[in-house]
Amino acid sequence: MLSQLRDIVEHVSKVENVHAALEILVQQTCAAMHTECCTIYLANNDKQRLELMATQGLTFKGDTIHISFNEGLVGLVKRTAEPINLAEAAKHPAFKFFPQLGEGIYHSFLGTPIIHRKQVLGVLVIQQKTSRQFSEMEESFLVTLAAQIAVLIAHATAQGHGFFDDNKTAVIKGIGASSGIAIGPIWWDNTQPDLNNVFPASALDIAREHETLSVAIENALADFKRMRKKLDLELNKDALAIFDLFTHLLNDPMLRNDLKAQIQKGDKADWALRQVVESYANRFARMSDVYMRERAQDVKELGQRLLFFLHHTEQPIHEFNEPVILVVRELTASILASVPKEQLLAVVSLEGAANSHAAILSRAMGIPAVMGVNTNPERLSGKIGIVDGYSGEIFPDPSSELLLEYQELVTEETELSRMVEQTVDLEGCTSDGRRIQILLNAGLSADTSISLNRNVDGVGLYRTEISFLLQQQFPSEEEQVHQYRSVLGAYPTKRVVMRTLDIGGDKPLPYLPIDEDNPFLGWRGIRFTLDHPDIFLIQLRAMLRASEGLDNLSILLPMVSSVQELDGATALIEQAYQEVSTEHPKVKRPEIGVMIEVPSMLYLLPFMAQKVNFVSVGTNDLTQYLLAVDRNNAQVADIYETLHPSVLAAMKHIFETCQSYHLPVCICGELAGDPIGALLLVGLGYDTLSMNTSNVAKVKYLLRQTSQQELKLLADKALMQPYGETIYNQMRDYFEDKGLAGFIRAGKS
Repeated sequence: MLSQLRDIVEHVSKVENVHAALEILVQQTCAAMHTECCTIYLANNDKQRLELMATQGLTFKGDTIHISFNEGLVGLVKRTAEPINLAEAAKHPAFKFFPQLGEGIYHSFLGTPIIHRKQVLGVLVIQQKTSRQFSEMEESFLVTLAAQIAVLIAHATAQGHGFFDDNKTAVIKGIGASSGIAIGPIWWDNTQPDLNNVFPASALDIAREHETLSVAIENALADFKRMRKKLDLELNKDALAIFDLFTHLLNDPMLRNDLKAQIQKGDKADWALRQVVESYANRFARMSDVYMRERAQDVKELGQRLLFFLHHTEQPIHEFNEPVILVVRELTASILASVPKEQLLAVVSLEGAANSHAAILSRAMGIPAVMGVNTNPERLSGKIGIVDGYSGEIFPDPSSELLLEYQELVTEETELSRMVEQTVDLEGCTSDGRRIQILLNAGLSADTSISLNRNVDGVGLYRTEISFLLQQQFPSEEEQVHQYRSVLGAYPTKRVVMRTLDIGGDKPLPYLPIDEDNPFLGWRGIRFTLDHPDIFLIQLRAMLRASEGLDNLSILLPMVSSVQELDGATALIEQAYQEVSTEHPKVKRPEIGVMIEVPSMLYLLPFMAQKVNFVSVGTNDLTQYLLAVDRNNAQVADIYETLHPSVLAAMKHIFETCQSYHLPVCICGELAGDPIGALLLVGLGYDTLSMNTSNVAKVKYLLRQTSQQELKLLADKALMQPYGETIYNQMRDYFEDKGLAGFIRAGKS
């Protein structure tokens, strides 16, 4: 029966109209299982009923049949989410006769739920006139088929297909990447050439291909310079770092050599470009760290932009008659820079992720953005739509009621932004005067905008691995000194915490391949650097030399899981200091800290308290390891709860332990910049939070609307709850009571 199952799924998947696909499915299922009747019901949760979508064997009058979730055997399958196999359906206590279905002639009944991501989407039923129990093989076949149907239905729903004729506005879901609400006409831009559409091709003239590539690179460099200059006055340097990255990569002799080598093999320039770009992007795509993995999008964007110049197909800037919601296949920084900001209400990208640089740039420009949208853009173009950058929802052709609701939200958001900006220049503190240090998590470059530097208390996390990952060889000590000096110099009067090289395992270097079965538990972080003291010492010396005269460097050690690792690392730091201070006697010994990302550290803190100067908590990895959940795996994404009771209990334990040993502690994971997370952490006692640029003003404002006592009561109450959902609901009620519900709209269900 496996081949029959495969044939059914393959046949159905080729049919574009989902209703027609379901009709074909029930017909072919009847034929494959040699039964007289097959029916598909889908769950209409708004009306708490199952609606008949397709049938072979039932006859009825009217457009459709409705069965309440509480009625009959079909309703029982929906409620229990389990198959029901009966030889005599009418004898079951849950049986209900529906005369309009004409099913009285059928005795045997086999129904199985159609489930996708824990949600029962509907019920698949086969019936037979003969009174008999369906075999285990038949039941297994139907269960497997139902799982395939679930994917089909979920995909159709994601594409905005409405199954129920109840005048409900269709909703298309993506990932909210830049907060905000936009209402206006939708415009689909399908004019951009796509690197994925470049296929193998041989060069007729290798010298000419080399020349074409060189000209394209120079034109791209000039283009990035022009775009950066255009946006320089509007945006802070952190948002502009993508153009610096592009320029750095295009000037990298290793990248150019790789491209030339591919052409020299006989490939056309565009085919050589695709191969090299995919090779570079794949290094990032295999990493578990969300931020690092999404750098793959930046490398792809670079290739995409270079392709424009290779093909001489640079499109003229489209002149819109009015501001639009722009829909693109893949949002890039170049697109955002080329379209006048006043013509963009919002951007929607079919590909991409929330931490791509295009998304970061969208947030910096204040343009709502939704990424990773699974839909047919042709169906959206020309319609009036709503984009909710908080929830990641898009509503094409919204009802008048929904339009009114969102227009009110736009008014509320404008007022919210005005309020938030009032506190951005003020210190972070609660309404009763509790001082909270607000630090930055820095990515491709530390933010060198003077205005933003004034608004934060320093850098809580600077990722040093970027320069290692973007090259074809280990950067020299001099290269690292130059890089670190630029970061430390941007904050001459403030503390900068630099995390040592966090690679290995899930972050393989292109020039040091690592292959492991379980990279999350493998050779990464401090384990890698301790095994390579030569690489570690070069980095440590570079950090120390870069800090001379500034004296604002702190060194943070990642993925420490034992006291032995800490002792080994501090011995190497001392060795590097002794070596550097011989030639640079003014260099001061930096403070040393450890990251708490591995659960073992919760119990080792007392042994480390006298060995380190501070602690930083990486909530992303710690949550992942506490819950044994890969946060990047969509199959278990709903289990990764940032407000899980065990996570909050761990946060409390860490704070109390650090406090008892007078050890400064900072939170540098995503939880620190989350509105709910930030307030709960302060309620637990934390007074130092490090976050992304976009969250600084928001968190400062929220802190000033609350008192330390209020937050302590909230945290104490949260610690008593067994469910993360309960904790979230309590915090949501608190935000609503304080008139701050707009800050957590992204978390609404």
